[in-house]
Amino acid sequence: MNLINKEVTHERFGQGSVVEHTDSLVEIHFASDNKKFVFPDAFAKHLKLHDKNAAKSLEEVLLKKESEREKAEQAKEEEIKLQREEQQFRLEHEKLMKAHKLHSKSQMVFWCDTDELSSVFKEWKVHTGVVKSGNDKGKPKKPTRTFPNSVSLITARDSGMAEKDRRILGVYMVNEEFIGKFCEDGYIPAHSEYRLQLTEQESDRMRFWKYYVNETSPHRMNWNTGKYRYFENEWMAQILFDIVSLKSDTEERELAQNFFEHFCRMNRIREDELPEPNGALMRI
Repeated sequence: MNLINKEVTHERFGQGSVVEHTDSLVEIHFASDNKKFVFPDAFAKHLKLHDKNAAKSLEEVLLKKESEREKAEQAKEEEIKLQREEQQFRLEHEKLMKAHKLHSKSQMVFWCDTDELSSVFKEWKVHTGVVKSGNDKGKPKKPTRTFPNSVSLITARDSGMAEKDRRILGVYMVNEEFIGKFCEDGYIPAHSEYRLQLTEQESDRMRFWKYYVNETSPHRMNWNTGKYRYFENEWMAQILFDIVSLKSDTEERELAQNFFEHFCRMNRIREDELPEPNGALMRI
């Protein structure tokens, strides 16, 4: 827009003409002296263009700028709102964690089928499944006992394989900010560091029922229904301890050791007091 030599009227300085203008400033010659103003804002408050065509074009510029300003303010308000919500969430999270008492069975073991396994270890998250009946039918199950001290253990049993031979395929600490009662989609995300996938050879040496036992039927090895079940924190420590001993690669062994130590700290377990595994397989 070319405003040079266009006549204007200022509410205080009277009539004048534009001698220079940029994207942000406009200079106007009045009878007394030259004055500079913010462009185009000054035309919305103090200045009036005489040229009707130029005034119309300038009005469109002002409307566009006002629209952009409103959008920017709205975006800023949204950002402030999100920041407040995030702060509130963190306060609630901290409050809940301070009040959280460790549950002795806050670990989760999952039965994953072949189709699911590839996505579990690719995306490093597992789904709890959906409620089968009642008012919440069809909704994702909430892992209410799951806190940042919890682990998701991935197991599988091949077709034709006896239940006693169920293998441990991988394990991960849940995301450090995850709290099961707030989970809406049923997915349990993994910690950014503490996650392990076992090789086929390693899995063959990690039988789930070596660690797990149903105390009401200690000699039976049945997984009748359900995609997951909770189990003892101590059993999970035993599993992680044995995974460390499986690792021959120095880097993988160090990661497994760090995982084990972190888990023990989170669950207040002392390594030197950890008993030997005594699952159903050990009682045959």
